[in-house]
Amino acid sequence: MALSCVELCRGLVLGCYGLRPNTITVICASFTATCRPRLPLCRSYSSSKSKLGIVQKIGSRLQVANAKYEGFLQRHFPRFYVLYHTFRKGFQLLFQDVREVKLIKTRMLTEGVEVKDLPYHDMEKLRQFRRDVIKAIPLLVISIPPFANYLVFALMYFFPRQLLIRHFWTPQQQTDFHKVNHAQRTQQYWAVMKELETAGSHLKDGRLKRSLLDLCNKVQRGVHPNISDIQAIQSLFSGPPLGIKRINSNHMRHLCPLFFLTSRLPTPMIASRLNSHALELLQLDRSLSRHGQHKLGDSELRLACYVRGLDSGSFSIQQCRDWLSQWLQFSCRLKESEVSLLVHTMVLLSVNFSEALPPLTRRNKE
Repeated sequence: MALSCVELCRGLVLGCYGLRPNTITVICASFTATCRPRLPLCRSYSSSKSKLGIVQKIGSRLQVANAKYEGFLQRHFPRFYVLYHTFRKGFQLLFQDVREVKLIKTRMLTEGVEVKDLPYHDMEKLRQFRRDVIKAIPLLVISIPPFANYLVFALMYFFPRQLLIRHFWTPQQQTDFHKVNHAQRTQQYWAVMKELETAGSHLKDGRLKRSLLDLCNKVQRGVHPNISDIQAIQSLFSGPPLGIKRINSNHMRHLCPLFFLTSRLPTPMIASRLNSHALELLQLDRSLSRHGQHKLGDSELRLACYVRGLDSGSFSIQQCRDWLSQWLQFSCRLKESEVSLLVHTMVLLSVNFSEALPPLTRRNKE
């Protein structure tokens, strides 16, 4: 009886308080010697091994329970299961992004690396993460009051495109939302062309005026321009009237949807945001040129084209690769003072790209 009590006390102390086995053995031996001198000393067990075994058992049971729960949802509530699975995977992807961004930031601090010198994947990860965080802030603010989480769930269910970040979209939603966003962006394409034509009509330099108006007429007729046509007017976009901070306010507001920015801000703020996004895109292009666009996976390639104004979901991988190669051929020759032309090229190179395809390829696309 004395021995069983000692072993029980020893196990409880080891399990609950994590004391060292040697210490407990001495205590047990003293207590045993006092009660029954002839009984053998207590055996010592490792508390870490026992704890590890308990954790493994609990983890395995939780996995089994979770698998049963998911199977129940999939059989009886398939639509809810899709949402549940999407949110679960979304949180995993979000936490993975947090870890990757933390590693990138740490490396930048320890090695003194600037953003413009980062590899393409790291630079793109920072850009996407910053946009995701900015989009998630309003939802977090709404959820602060007590019991507001029910309202947040309702808003997330009915307005996923506006409120949820990309991690919490289903694959079908990602395709649909990209099409909706691109459709809203293309609504401003012809307004941007009209603004370019208006600005060109007031130019004093006859050669540049003629080149810009010819380019605008060509695009409005449905012709896909050549890189040489765009390079001929490059000098117009480093200062007035078409520099990124020199264009008129209406022109700026038509450019905002190209980067999915709101146009309901004062003109100086709009100019600053357009300039920062354009410079960021130029740095991405330079980094991608160093990295090599042939190293991009299919999803990365489509995303790169989509960010630069092309409806990449409507074209094949090879067509997207050709378009991106044409884009990089032009953008990597631009100076930072000419980023306004980079923004306008999002319209010039994408609006009639399907017309530049061979007739058979165009019919298959349609």
